[in-house]
Amino acid sequence: MLEVNSLTKTYDIFDFGPVDLTVDDEVLSILGPSGSGKTTLLSLIAGIVDPDGGSISLNGDRLNGCPLQERRTGLVFQDGALFPHMTARENIGYAATDRDRIAEFASLLEITDVLDRRPPTLSGGEQQRVALARTLAADPDLLLLDEPLASLDAPIRRRLRRELHALFTSLEIPVIYVTHDQRTATALGDRTAIVRDGAIEQVGSPMTVINRPATQFVARFTGNENLFDATVVEQREDTALLRVGNIRLQATTAAAAGTTVTLCIHPSRIQVYTPNGGDDPHDENTVSGTIDRWLTEGNEYRVEVDLDDAPITLTTTIRPPSFDQLPLETGSSVRMTIPPAAIHLLS
Repeated sequence: MLEVNSLTKTYDIFDFGPVDLTVDDEVLSILGPSGSGKTTLLSLIAGIVDPDGGSISLNGDRLNGCPLQERRTGLVFQDGALFPHMTARENIGYAATDRDRIAEFASLLEITDVLDRRPPTLSGGEQQRVALARTLAADPDLLLLDEPLASLDAPIRRRLRRELHALFTSLEIPVIYVTHDQRTATALGDRTAIVRDGAIEQVGSPMTVINRPATQFVARFTGNENLFDATVVEQREDTALLRVGNIRLQATTAAAAGTTVTLCIHPSRIQVYTPNGGDDPHDENTVSGTIDRWLTEGNEYRVEVDLDDAPITLTTTIRPPSFDQLPLETGSSVRMTIPPAAIHLLS
């Protein structure tokens, strides 16, 4: 278990911490914008940088003041830091506690065919995979990863997301994976921590952080574009009745009547229909509007709808099969259903 308590570091233009964090034998994804302190956190834990305050412990042993080479910490930065005069095989073997596993890690990371080549002849993605294999071969008690998949081609990155989570879990050690890519964080992390300006804003399961953000920053950073002011009209047992413009919505949550809250809805939770399309909804939380614009984002369409009864634009995402079945164009009228459980309130 990794325990970080009140960890701080002050630079001329940046203050990190205090940060408190506990990581069991799990994968914790650290997600945040550039300059938020993600790499600083890894550097402090690894011993590359000395903290100004606080403590770091691994399996009950205090790491403060412990030399980097004695921490049994595996660290992979974006540049890989390979020995240029050694082949990929020799780089991996240099740190390996069991040289018989070199072939296993090479196969997993798809670098078997480059094992006898030196780093200067490898692509950036190949170098990163060799660096990751070298770190895994060292059998560390703690694994720290800083964007090791960043320069990989998309197909390889997708495959490795699936396979690396199983591998990391099998290690039965704390793993911290730093990234700015939400898909990678969600796919690899058992939990996700959102970092902003040197502080942790929220820690939780990936779905909790996405669907139940603790702050507006977390909401926006995880793709919750639908943030609107609302008034709580009434509280009925476990359901709150909200008013946004002339629209009334039910939310499966508790809130005091008469208060003003920020309503948060993730775009993926909204269902879209076309009027008179045969499946036009007539249940609660159905709103109507006009498509302002839409755009393709790879494996989904992002659609922005100006609502008829409120001065807001609601953003939703639609998968290609559904989008293709709906005659959706700019200016089209649509109806949308927002499940009460999809509405999250921020005070």
